Amino acid sequence: MDGAVAGPAAVASDGEAADATAATGSSAAEGDTPDQWRTTTSLLGEYKYPDDFEHYDYVNPNAPVGGTLNRVASGSFDSLNPFIIRGTPAAGLATFGGGLLYDTLFEQSPDEPSTSHALIAEAMRYPADFSSVTYRLDPDAKWHDGQPITVEDVIWSFEKLKELHPQWNAYYRNVESAEKTGEREVTFSFDETGNRELPQIIGDMTVLPKHWWEGTDAAGNQRDISQPTIEPPLGSGPYKIGAFQTGQSITWERVDDYWGWDNPVRVGRYNYGQIKYTYFRDESASWEAFKKGGLEDFRVENSAQRWSEGYDFPAAQNGEIIKTEVPDGGVSSMQAYVLNNRLEKFQDRNVRKALNLVYNFEEMNRTLFYGLYQRQKSYFDNSELAATGLPSERELEILEPLRDQIPAEVFTDEIGFPDYSERGVARTYLREALSLFQEAGYRLEGNRLIDAETGTQFSIEMLGSDPRDSRVLEPYAKDLRRLGIDVNIRIVDPNQYVERMRNFDFEMVGMAYYPQSLSPGNEQRDFFASDAADAPGSRNYAGVKNPAVDKLIDAIVYAESREELVAATRAMDRVLLWEYYVVPQWNKADIWLAYWDKLVRPEDTPDYAGLDPYSWWTKAAAAAADAGDAGAASTGAAAN
Repeated sequence: MDGAVAGPAAVASDGEAADATAATGSSAAEGDTPDQWRTTTSLLGEYKYPDDFEHYDYVNPNAPVGGTLNRVASGSFDSLNPFIIRGTPAAGLATFGGGLLYDTLFEQSPDEPSTSHALIAEAMRYPADFSSVTYRLDPDAKWHDGQPITVEDVIWSFEKLKELHPQWNAYYRNVESAEKTGEREVTFSFDETGNRELPQIIGDMTVLPKHWWEGTDAAGNQRDISQPTIEPPLGSGPYKIGAFQTGQSITWERVDDYWGWDNPVRVGRYNYGQIKYTYFRDESASWEAFKKGGLEDFRVENSAQRWSEGYDFPAAQNGEIIKTEVPDGGVSSMQAYVLNNRLEKFQDRNVRKALNLVYNFEEMNRTLFYGLYQRQKSYFDNSELAATGLPSERELEILEPLRDQIPAEVFTDEIGFPDYSERGVARTYLREALSLFQEAGYRLEGNRLIDAETGTQFSIEMLGSDPRDSRVLEPYAKDLRRLGIDVNIRIVDPNQYVERMRNFDFEMVGMAYYPQSLSPGNEQRDFFASDAADAPGSRNYAGVKNPAVDKLIDAIVYAESREELVAATRAMDRVLLWEYYVVPQWNKADIWLAYWDKLVRPEDTPDYAGLDPYSWWTKAAAAAADAGDAGAASTGAAAN
C-alpha cells in the first residue's frame, strides 16, 4: 500500500445491510466472511472506527470555515495535468491520490495505518481468494459541474492512468480489467489470486471526469489528457482551481456545494476558504518567505541547524510563531545518498560497499545536526518491518531459494554500518574502502583513484536542487576525495532537478524516498522492481535490477498473512541493504512544526500521519463565526 494518507466511511444503501463485521472492527483480510459489502477496509486486522462513525476523533467537527492558508512551493509549474510524465504540475495537484481537486474511490486514513474508508464508492466487497473487487458508487457523488460520477468515469480513469504513468501501471499491474457489473457497480478482475492488498488499493485510484476530458475547451479545441494543459480541469474534491499565474502562484477555492462535506472523511477538515501557493526559486527563499509572514503559514522543518538556531527572529521570539514537536507514527522511509546503479561505475558491489564505508554519519550529526538525528538503518526504519539481527526462521525460508542470487552476508551477518564515533577509525575504514576498490579494478596513483585499465579517475557528480544541499553533500564529498575520487557538486534549479530525476539523469543524489506504509505491497514494484528501473517517471531511483528483489516483492505482494508480510518485507530489506544500492543517511522520530498563530490546531493529532493541516482552521474564520453568532443573537433579541 502506497504511503499516502487521507480519510472515512459511508453506510451501505439500496436497502442492503452495511457489513456487520466492519462495525466490530474486523477485516476480511484477517478472516472476515468474504464478499460482504464493507465501508472500511484494513490490511492490519482490527480497525479503530465503527461502521457508523461521524468523523475522526482528532478533528473539531464544528471547526469554523473561511480564511486563507498560505503555502510556498519551489521552482515553478507549467501544467495542471499531474497524470502524465511531461510538464511540472502545480502545487495542490497529486500524481498519487486526488490532491485538492479530485476524490478517490476510498481514502486512506490519517488516523491509522493501512486502513481506508468509503468516499466516491460507498462500499466495496471482494471474494475469499482476492481474485477481484467490486466498488459500489455513492449516488450523491458528483463533479463540480453537478453531473454524477459514473461507473464509466471509473473505468475510463483506470484505463487512462495505467496508460499514462508508470507509477499507476506498476501499482495495478495485476488488474486485468474493469467492467460495469451494476448500475453503480464496477468490478476489477485480477490476473492472479492471493494478492491481499489489491482489492483495497484499487480504492486509492483517482477518478477523473470522462465527459470533461473527452469534450472541448472554450475555444472548441479537443482536450487531450495525454498532454500538459493550463486549462483548470473539472474536479470532484473539496477545492477547485481559482486564480493562477503559470509558474508563479495558484489559489485553490473551497467548493461550497461540494458533494462530500457530510462524509465522515471530510467532517471537520478542509476548513480554509482558500489555499494559496506562491512559488519561490529555492529553499532559502522559501525560508525567508516564512519569516516574513503572509506567504507561508506553517512549515515542517527539515534542517537541524535551523531548528536549533534559526528561529531567533522577532516573530519567533515574541510568540507570533509557535514551535512544537509532533510524534510521527509512520515508517521512517529511506533517506540516502542514492547511487544511480544504471551506470557502469556503480554496478560492482565492492564499489558500492566502499562508498558506504566512507560515509561518516557520526561527525555530520555532531558538527552539523546538533546530535538530533539517528542513523538510517532500514528502508522501513522505526517499524516492525525493519530487518534486525539475523534472519528469522520464516525469513530464512523465503531467502533460501535465492541463496545463489544474493550476498552471502544476508545469511551470516547482522546488518552493520560504519561507526566513526571512536577516534582513529576513519583511517581503518578508508583502507578497507580502498581495498574494495582495488578488488573492483582500481588503484591509487598519487592522490587519484584510477581505473587500472584505462587510467581514468573515478568520479562522482552529486546532484542537488537547492544551494543549501551543499551543506550535506560537501562533508561526504570531502571524505570521498580523501579516497582519491573526483567529486563535483552540481546544484540545478528545482524544475531541472525534477526533469533530471524523472529521467534518471544523475550519478548520486541525496534524497528521501517516497513514504512507505506499514503494509507494503504493489507499490514496491515501482520502487525496486526491474521493470521500473528504466521507465521514466518511476520511483525506482536507484535503478535496482535484481531478479531476487523481484521475487521478494512478489513474496510481499502475495503474502497470505500479516506475519508472512512482515517476514517477506524484512527479507527484502536485508537484500537491499546488503546490496548497498544507496548510502543511508539519517532520520528522526518527531515532526518539527512551526506555524504562525493565525492558525488554530485541534488538541489532538492523527495517530498515524502525525499532522493533518487540513483539520486546522484560521483565527479569522473563528472571529467571523463569533461575530455572526453575536449578530444573530442580537437580531433575535431585538425580534423578541
